Amino acid sequence: MYAAVARFTDLRPPRVDTNLFTYHLNVLRKMGMVIKTDKGYTLSLDGLSYVDRVSTEKKFIRTQPKIVTMLVVQNSEGDILLQRRTKQPYIDAWTLPYGKLHIEDISVRAAAIREAEEKLHLAPIGIVHAGDCYIRVKQDEGVLSTTLVHVFRFETDVVQETEKLVWARPHKLGTFMLAPAVEEIMTRTFFKDNFFFEEFTVDWYNE
Repeated sequence: MYAAVARFTDLRPPRVDTNLFTYHLNVLRKMGMVIKTDKGYTLSLDGLSYVDRVSTEKKFIRTQPKIVTMLVVQNSEGDILLQRRTKQPYIDAWTLPYGKLHIEDISVRAAAIREAEEKLHLAPIGIVHAGDCYIRVKQDEGVLSTTLVHVFRFETDVVQETEKLVWARPHKLGTFMLAPAVEEIMTRTFFKDNFFFEEFTVDWYNE
């Protein structure tokens, strides 16, 4: 973590048996985390990615917010497309179609288009990056989730309803069990305002 390249003697902790340390170093090499070079040992791409997520103080992987793209999709009648969540947290709640960014995505917009293609099986036309929001969901005294959301919007009449996808009238969203901040995000984008940033803290109790 603190050197570009290190020799075996630099890496081995004091009073640790050479054979024991060699064994563990070789395990890291087999895992593809460490590479041996003419100058010594260095981190591979996987190793660099791993240590980038490690807390330098506590030496464990930090729990970090998710980064997602979320789609506000309307039809020509002004209905909003909702997708039912099929896993925890927020199982069976209705949300706007969304998905996590992938490290392979070349841009946030490309990630949103990919999600539309994967979740809705269509290539969105006229997709617009409407804004960003940060959602913190609390339960009792703890934090259940934190998510940075890149909100995109577009219109289509192509998507057909299924058991997981429904078109909802905006004034009837209250009849659905909505995932955190769905109604706030929809309201913020419904009138096609300029690019926005909002922060929401939501208490979640799924009884």
